[in-house]
Amino acid sequence: MVKLSAIAALMFVSCFCCVQAEGVKSSGTGFAVTSDGWILTNAHVIDGCERVDVKGVGTVSASRVDAVNDLALIQVSSTKPLMPLEFRRAPVRLGEDIVAIGYPLAGLLSDSIKITTGNVNALAGPQNDTRYIQISTPIQPGNSGGPVVDKDGMLIGITSATLSKQVADAIGITAQNVNFAIRASVAELFLQSQSITGTSGDHTVDQPPSSTADLADKLSPSVYYIQCFGNMEASVPADLSDVRKSNAPQQALAPVMLEMSGYDAIGFDYTNRPDISYLGCKAACESDAQCKAITYNTKYSVCFLKYDVVALIRNSDALAAYTSSKSKDVIVSDFTSYSDVDLPGGDYKRFQKTDYIQCFVSCLEENACKAFSYVRKKHECWLKNRLGTPRRVKGVELGVK
Repeated sequence: MVKLSAIAALMFVSCFCCVQAEGVKSSGTGFAVTSDGWILTNAHVIDGCERVDVKGVGTVSASRVDAVNDLALIQVSSTKPLMPLEFRRAPVRLGEDIVAIGYPLAGLLSDSIKITTGNVNALAGPQNDTRYIQISTPIQPGNSGGPVVDKDGMLIGITSATLSKQVADAIGITAQNVNFAIRASVAELFLQSQSITGTSGDHTVDQPPSSTADLADKLSPSVYYIQCFGNMEASVPADLSDVRKSNAPQQALAPVMLEMSGYDAIGFDYTNRPDISYLGCKAACESDAQCKAITYNTKYSVCFLKYDVVALIRNSDALAAYTSSKSKDVIVSDFTSYSDVDLPGGDYKRFQKTDYIQCFVSCLEENACKAFSYVRKKHECWLKNRLGTPRRVKGVELGVK
């Protein structure tokens, strides 16, 4: 049996920071808490940054950090007042509808703000830690530091963490949509300790709940895309009960290849090599500075070299490996992929002129999506809300949650 303390120690290993291009080492989300330039985010979003930019506003001039609770306040100079979110005074209720807002998977998806919906699943986090609430809203790398609000648009939490792949391996199951947010009340105490006054309020009795679309319009001007420049090392401790840090100098480790049997590293192929062994495939990647990952097809003995990797998807005919320098950014999904197979019926959304990765991510982000079919020749994606009877259809890539 796996001890709970071991599971908790792994719970927060994967921070939601998504590696970018052109000098941006990582990114996250933040939101205004005062009109005069203070923005709240996660501490791990800005840890190790030589410079932090708030897109559309400017460079951060000051910061204050609560490493124990993974919170940070950053200050920017703006030509116009910011629009702070309002902290909710009323306690969080089990099962209530919520919305998460942020900038997930920046550099892969569009650079616009993203909205996901869900519920409060539990009123405490791992090991009954009451600083956290458990939420079902789908969140991805880059959501870190984003607001979690109720149907009135009032702040109840800050997106922080999800169950890691290590936890899934330890307990023998892959849990879905098990995510955590820091309570807004914890963040409000942090503001007070820094002599910064936010705004708070209560639900107006005669005010009906807002639609998700109305919330998006209302809250988007208050939520910001945060970019980190410089050396990025996660600051959130693996075990929340131990926040001590060693001052001893750390020697950088050379990247190594991390292997995942039964998985495919999707997308980003730049060449392939037929009639090669897995060890030969791995060696080819290790000797090529451009290569960040491989997928080896065991059925046809074909090696695919990849210049990037963002996600792994289950495939019984594949072996995947990727450089350890990408380990913080790779999504190990619970999808299973099938080639030349389709599930007729259940289609509820269609995308044209797209690619496999965009199709995968679109399904990953939606609770309603149970599977997707990607038609290679037409570059067409179909999202499905139910599973039909599989059938062979050449040219279709199927992904099933």
